[in-house]
Parts: sequence; C-alpha cells; structure tokens
Amino acid sequence: MHDKRPDIRGLEAEAYQQSGYFTAQQAHDYGVSRQLLNHHLHQGRFERVRRGLYRITGFPSSQYDDIREKWIAVGPERALVSHESALALLELSDNVPDKVHLLVPRKHRGLRRPPDVVIHTRPDDERVNTVWRDGMPLTAPARTLVDVADEIQPEQAAMAAQQALSRGLLTRRQLEQEAARRGKKRALETLLPDR
Repeated sequence: MHDKRPDIRGLEAEAYQQSGYFTAQQAHDYGVSRQLLNHHLHQGRFERVRRGLYRITGFPSSQYDDIREKWIAVGPERALVSHESALALLELSDNVPDKVHLLVPRKHRGLRRPPDVVIHTRPDDERVNTVWRDGMPLTAPARTLVDVADEIQPEQAAMAAQQALSRGLLTRRQLEQEAARRGKKRALETLLPDR
C-alpha cells in the first residue's frame, strides 16, 4: 500500500488556524510520517510541546495557550472549552482557572485526559450553542454562566452575568431559558440576585 505524499504546507496551514499547534494525528492525516516529523523537529521547524502535540517554532504565543494546548490534546473535534475556562475566554472573569474545563459528549467520558484538565460530559445528542474566541469553540455565554453559577463565588457569578448583559453577550431571557432547559432554575438566584 502506498502512503500519500506528505503535505507539510497543508499541515502548517491547519496549524496556523490553531495558533501554530498541531497533533501527531493531524500530521499523520497530512501524510507526514514520524520520521519526517522528527526531521523537522531536529531542523527547528517544529517544536514538541508534549507527547503528541507540536507547534510551529516561533509562532507568537497568546495568554490562552495553556487552554488551547489542553483543548487540542483532548481533541478539537470532540471538546468544547467550558465552565471557568469559557468564562475566562469570554472575558467575564479576572480569575484564570488553575484547571482547564472541557465539555465532551458522554461517549468520550473515558478518554485519557491531560494533567490539570476537568472533563464535563453532556448527552451525546445534545446540541450545544457555541461561540468562538481566540480560535477555540466554547460554550455560549448563557450556558457558561449557568454552568458556573454553583461552582464559583456567588458574587463573581452575579458580576459575570451583569457584565455579559451589559456587553450584549446575552439577554436575560436567554439566561432564563438556558437555566430552565437545564433544570437549573436556582442558578438564576445566583446570577440575577436582584431580579
């Protein structure tokens, strides 16, 4: 069986969409063998971030690289950034969480998770409203706020909800509908204490 020709430029184009990162699987998908990948590592074109995760050498870093590395390691095709990590990406919290929170379909709950990653699950068939920030998909603001309502300090949750409302990221109705849909009406008492 003949392997497909290596497409380094295609791999780099995909990596550019992911802030310079790519996985060993993505390299394989572009026909880049382990030997060829090692050659480019030794030449300095790529650098190894951790097992199975690489980055184009010299690609500018971002304040959310830690979140991105863990999201890519878990699998961009199955994970969404969620909870406190999504709150940080939405710029609704000054706290940078010490763990990266990711939401995956329940069928992936047994996946190997990198250190400092918290995996949350959702029903396999659930459609999750998402937004994109810094090249990563995350739970939409209403879902994010309902998710964190009972996980962070009540004052922080209320302040985050107020910021989201004043910046037009969501409406009170969207927040109420999300809480009702998820059976978390009590979250509204935390998020909207003066309603």
